[in-house]
Amino acid sequence: MQITTSDEKSKLRKATRLKRKALTSEEQHQAASLMQQKLSRHEKVIPAKKIALYLTNDDELDPMPFIQWCWENGKQVYIPVLHPFCIGHILFLHFDHNTPMIRNKYGILEPKLDVRYICPMENLDIIFTPLVAFTESCNRLGMGGGFYDRTLANWFTQHMNSSIPPTETQTFPIQTPVNFYPIGIAHDCQQVDEIPTELWDIPLPEIITPTKIFINHNNF
Repeated sequence: MQITTSDEKSKLRKATRLKRKALTSEEQHQAASLMQQKLSRHEKVIPAKKIALYLTNDDELDPMPFIQWCWENGKQVYIPVLHPFCIGHILFLHFDHNTPMIRNKYGILEPKLDVRYICPMENLDIIFTPLVAFTESCNRLGMGGGFYDRTLANWFTQHMNSSIPPTETQTFPIQTPVNFYPIGIAHDCQQVDEIPTELWDIPLPEIITPTKIFINHNNF
């Protein structure tokens, strides 16, 4: 049987998730604290007003200490919500202490959809993306749904003067120009030597762990 790129990705996801799951509560807490300290000093964060983050799921690095810092420093936080009509796409909704929350079809907490609190992507300053695995050159392996690849596709096309070919299951509609800056955040143990890539996989300009910052010098 021929091993496909999809098979290789699935195997890598499983192995990396096991490493992440093996982290103790203390290691998770320390990682979240170190990340908050690092992100609060980041040159892109300091002037930013609207920042997209995520809520932890599946033992991901917890951004909540950084979210708290954003609230305390007058920055608006936005969280991804599954798009109700465009399958495979996400919206970003404002998130604070009083935001009503629900669990989506994947069991992940997200703000209850309310069109009054949607932030168009072109108005975001930074999108912090979760990931399962990453390489030193800032290739990113997501959860497999392609949500962030679709989210970043127009940014990549505009900033790299490149095009991403659609497939039967993944399309990237032309949208309003975007100027947000995407950054991946992860535990150190999620770094791998190589990730099998496909044409629609979007590399990141930067990935940050509690102890390191990786810059994509090849493409950005």
